[in-house]
This record gives sequence, structure tokens and C-alpha cells, in this order.
Amino acid sequence: MGKFEIYTDKAGEYRFRLKAWNGQNILASQGYSSKSACENGIESVRENCKIEERFEISESESGKFYFHIKAANHQIIGSSQMYTSRDGAENGIHSVRENAPDAEVTEED
Repeated sequence: MGKFEIYTDKAGEYRFRLKAWNGQNILASQGYSSKSACENGIESVRENCKIEERFEISESESGKFYFHIKAANHQIIGSSQMYTSRDGAENGIHSVRENAPDAEVTEED
């Protein structure tokens, strides 16, 4: 089972990352000004990952692939790492859809 980790970045903003059961990062959030807003972002991922159309795969200028998950208002909730292939990005989306709904939430010190 995956897990969401909430942490504070160097700028003092709250962020989360979703990790797969093997510890690999599969999704990272934007910065939030409060912990509660960050927790709301996690809940948004849980809900929106159920809807295939909320994922968008893009190709970088260097030819690598990544994806975003978006809310109903088209705002980006989370972004993936870079993948060498489109199939890799699609596997990442599958991993988010499998891990996010039941992932525990932890906090990093």
C-alpha cells in the first residue's frame, strides 16, 4: 500500500508526495500555505484519481514524459517524475490510481 507524506519545504510551504508500496515517489504536489490546505490537496488526489480524464501526459523538450493530475477546475494537484517513455508515464498513472485511494498519510520531520 502506498502512502502520502506531508512535509515542509525550504520556503516553509507544506507539500505532499505520494509514494508507492516500494517507496518510489510517484506524485508530488505544489506548495501550500497551510497544513489543512495540503491535506485538502491529498483528498483531491484521492477523488480525482478515480477519473481517467483528470490525468494529462505531456512530453518535455528533452523527449521525456510526465503527467499531471488535475481537479475538476483544471488546476494541477500533482505532478509526476520524468519517464523515458509514454508507457512509463502511463504506468505511473496506474500506480497513482492504485495507491492513492487507500494510502495512509504520514508527516515528515
